[in-house]
Amino acid sequence: MKKIIGLMIVVGVVLYVAYEALIYYDNNFRYGRMRETPAVRPHEDPLLKMEAGIVPVNGGEAIYRATAGDKLISPLDISQPGVLTRGKAVYLTYCAQCHGYNYDGQGTVGQSFHPLPADLRSPQVQSKLDGELFKSVSYGIPGGRQPALQTTITVADRWRVIAFVKSLGNR
Repeated sequence: MKKIIGLMIVVGVVLYVAYEALIYYDNNFRYGRMRETPAVRPHEDPLLKMEAGIVPVNGGEAIYRATAGDKLISPLDISQPGVLTRGKAVYLTYCAQCHGYNYDGQGTVGQSFHPLPADLRSPQVQSKLDGELFKSVSYGIPGGRQPALQTTITVADRWRVIAFVKSLGNR
């Protein structure tokens, strides 16, 4: 019995000395300190400062969505150089596949749709207000095939496409 108690005391002393050695090593040596890795203590790094103007405090996409199409007015001046040129470039990138290079709804992809995409030079399209066309391009047409392009095309480029389409005139 004395041997077992003695053995337990020796094992206890060895475990205590090993524990103290590990704590000493962890507190006094540079290497092997897991608690100092960024994965364990990310909260101690300084927080990044957000640049001013990143989060909009007025205007923005929500205002366009909430406003009726007949109340939206294009912020662009069509007489400025490059507005229609950029509008045509954006049209050719995002719209021509369905509406066609002749703006008649006979694009490569649009030919497979039923009904066909709108003829952009038709009186039905040309008579719409800029804001109504903006909302159709931005948020799609319910029950139609016009996709919502609000996350694909910037607000300014959507207005440029509208200006370009309106500049085409009636067929």
